[in-house]
Amino acid sequence: MDAISDDGRHALTLIAFVGSVFSPYYRRAFRRDPRTDAADHCALNVCLYGPDRDSSRWTMTERGRRHVVREADRFVIGPSQLAWSGDDLLIDIHERGAPLPRPVQGRVRVHAPARVRFEAALDDAGRHRWRPIAPCARIEVALDRPGLSWSGRAYVDSNDGDEPIAEAFERWDWLRATAPDGRTTVIYDVQPAAGAPHLIARQFAPDGSSFELPSPPPAPLAATGLWRIDRRLRAAPDAQGRLPRVRRTLEDTPFYARSLIELPGRDDAAMEVVHETLDGRRLRSPLVQCMLPFRMPRRS
Repeated sequence: MDAISDDGRHALTLIAFVGSVFSPYYRRAFRRDPRTDAADHCALNVCLYGPDRDSSRWTMTERGRRHVVREADRFVIGPSQLAWSGDDLLIDIHERGAPLPRPVQGRVRVHAPARVRFEAALDDAGRHRWRPIAPCARIEVALDRPGLSWSGRAYVDSNDGDEPIAEAFERWDWLRATAPDGRTTVIYDVQPAAGAPHLIARQFAPDGSSFELPSPPPAPLAATGLWRIDRRLRAAPDAQGRLPRVRRTLEDTPFYARSLIELPGRDDAAMEVVHETLDGRRLRSPLVQCMLPFRMPRRS
């Protein structure tokens, strides 16, 4: 789930993992035995982005199966949980960051009256799948630590796969752009480790309907500043030939980047564009795998 506040000052990303795809612990366990239980490697990744250090947080504590409860409408990960209540997804957060142990506590409510029934494969073999759940949702954030309260538009989806993501993909670039009327466009531009590139471009309406879009041309973006992640997206230039540009880099890691993008020729204050790049080659690096536990502690 990702969201941006109505005033554009705050952003939030939440990812609930069953078998954390970035986990060095799960990677080692899977290499020893591919039948290892994914439920023994769960995590709630909370990424808060604000205008200052005080309103920003990052948490991702992995928890073993004894800390996990999975039911049809409820998913408990340690002290945090996600649960459906009618049209609302309620997320109760009680997490602590790493390496800085700053707490994140409070509730997030995602209002999703129109859920989508659509699935697409991200590779030719169909071993990795994407399901948009509520691409055109609303969110209410009420946190005690840090003290934050805001509302905005939100996007909810899910991914699952039958093999480790780092082995399956060389890279992918994903984008979701939400218009003022709530219509949300999603573009996946995927390069599998084996096989042809895979492109998905689809637009979703607030009533849950959707349709396929023509493929936009590729457009370059500036690499990230610290780790030099090569970002790409698909978007046509405007009438003056101007291309999209990065407004703000939210995450700049050795293998992953999350960004807010400005589309030229549009009211960029109204159009929300969130973009991510995953570099599978870097994620496979032994050096990166050694670095990950500093940001992803484990509670067995």
